[in-house]
Amino acid sequence: MANTLTNLAGDIYKAADTVGRELVGFIPSVTINAGSERAAKGDTIRSFITASATANNITESMTIPQGDDQIITSSTMTLSSAKAVQIPMTGEDIKHLNNGSGYETVYGDQIAQAMRTLTNSIESDLATAAYQGASRAVGTAGTTPFASNFNTIAQARQIIVDNGGATNDGRMSLVMNTLAGTNLRNLSSLQSVNQAGSDAMLRQGTLLDLQGVMIKESAQVVSHTTVGSDDHVVSSAGAVGDTAIAVDGTQTTDCAAGDIVAFSGSSDNYVVDNQTTTASLVLNSPGAQSIIANDETIATGASYAANVMFNQNAIELGMRAPAVPNGGDSADDAMLIQDPHSGLIFEIRVYKGYRKQMIEVAATWGTKAWKSDNIAILMG
Repeated sequence: MANTLTNLAGDIYKAADTVGRELVGFIPSVTINAGSERAAKGDTIRSFITASATANNITESMTIPQGDDQIITSSTMTLSSAKAVQIPMTGEDIKHLNNGSGYETVYGDQIAQAMRTLTNSIESDLATAAYQGASRAVGTAGTTPFASNFNTIAQARQIIVDNGGATNDGRMSLVMNTLAGTNLRNLSSLQSVNQAGSDAMLRQGTLLDLQGVMIKESAQVVSHTTVGSDDHVVSSAGAVGDTAIAVDGTQTTDCAAGDIVAFSGSSDNYVVDNQTTTASLVLNSPGAQSIIANDETIATGASYAANVMFNQNAIELGMRAPAVPNGGDSADDAMLIQDPHSGLIFEIRVYKGYRKQMIEVAATWGTKAWKSDNIAILMG
């Protein structure tokens, strides 16, 4: 069966458009690095990060200033997932199917379901990377936002603005769960054509851009369960910009990535990167927004739904076709297919056996939140 996939490509596309799919909001909102080369699980993608610059007073002189040394750091993203959905099919299976709905119809649906599974996994990975990489948070944990207004959108945007992030380049997105989406659609101010300026929300349920932010929904928004508890005390004063905060070494409860903490001397809700030891609490960049005094108490927030606002340049999805040996493997046919729902590209391969074949849909990917300054959580 040479050209198996080429002959059935039309059926695959048709099925991908008709099989039920969950909402994706993170995938179309992030930077997608999808090179044509293959990659193996564990391969890395490197990015370089420049530090903030120093302003100097201008002093006239016949000697050219030395200038300030520039610190350029790098960070890497690991292609941590290499997954495939494998669909076996015997000759008798195909005969049975052709006596009913038809092999091509069922085959196309199976491919679409495989892309659905992988897409949901990628969307989930992006949702986790996004909220765990956020700088700070607004909203009320355990309470779905937009019950009476959409003011928290401006509050989340303010976090990114105060961090110096890009907010006016048309690449800002708020990705939220469907509970928040329902509340937003029920706001009378957005349904009223004379106030909203469009009947898209009222007639089609289309979420319109608000506050310069694209509004999207995702089925994979994470419900974060808080690990830490209110038993931490600052043991050494911290300055503005500090990310590692010294805490009382006698405490035993560790915080997990994504926990929200607040210091008694300010109203900011910080997102925890991790707590590697009981003596150090690590916050995501840009760190403390005010001086943290010694002996301040640290309140750990409750569990929450992690709706996330971010700029496209803050989060990246690296995606490649899985590695194969030099000269290829035993696949009889292979092709790349773009999922019309998510826009992602998957590799499909057909392997022939004894009176049996196996169809595989596969991808290798990794996710990374590069710039916490450009990410904020809107808790629900």
